Amino acid sequence: MEIISFLIDFILHVDKHLEAFVQSYGGWVYALLFLIIFVETGVVVMPFLPGDSLLFVVGAMCGVGLMSYPLSVGLLFAAAVLGNQCNYTIGHYFGPKVFGWEDSRWFNKKAFNQAHAFYEKYGGITIVAARFMPFLRTFAPFVAGVAQMTRSRFTFFDVLGGALWVGGIITVGYFFGNMPWVKLHLDKIIWAMILVPGLVVLYGAWKGHKKAA
Repeated sequence: MEIISFLIDFILHVDKHLEAFVQSYGGWVYALLFLIIFVETGVVVMPFLPGDSLLFVVGAMCGVGLMSYPLSVGLLFAAAVLGNQCNYTIGHYFGPKVFGWEDSRWFNKKAFNQAHAFYEKYGGITIVAARFMPFLRTFAPFVAGVAQMTRSRFTFFDVLGGALWVGGIITVGYFFGNMPWVKLHLDKIIWAMILVPGLVVLYGAWKGHKKAA
């Protein structure tokens, strides 16, 4: 319970925790941030880490000179791309082994072919859009790997999505993160960054289920 309480506090007050870390450990903050972004995007069991809010706060800290903007964007972009590549690789190589292919009751050849066809046709936009969706951004590359989406196609959209996600949110934080109103309501903004995309995903799933029914 203590770990859960700490995680919730860290997510909702990431600005204070990150600023304290910078003051205590200086440049080591870049290693910490690289690790957080890599693990959130690269390890399928870690979807709860504060990716969006963390990037926004990093941008705000760059805006007041506590961190380097180009170093932050470049390093965290690399972490996001490498994390997705790791996640894709796990799905690509271990997914078939888990399902056992034809010998497993969990494997459905028709469903696999449909998933593969979907990711080859629509997987690009899925990979890019999922970057901005908490939880989905952790699972999308793994599913792309399981569905055997081609590596070259996945990599193109991985790089594109990573650039838009990291560069976009850090830049927004850089220009707007230190506005008095934003600082005053940062906890509410963080909740919105978590809940709004989640509600969009749930609504889309509900619509899809309703159409299928």
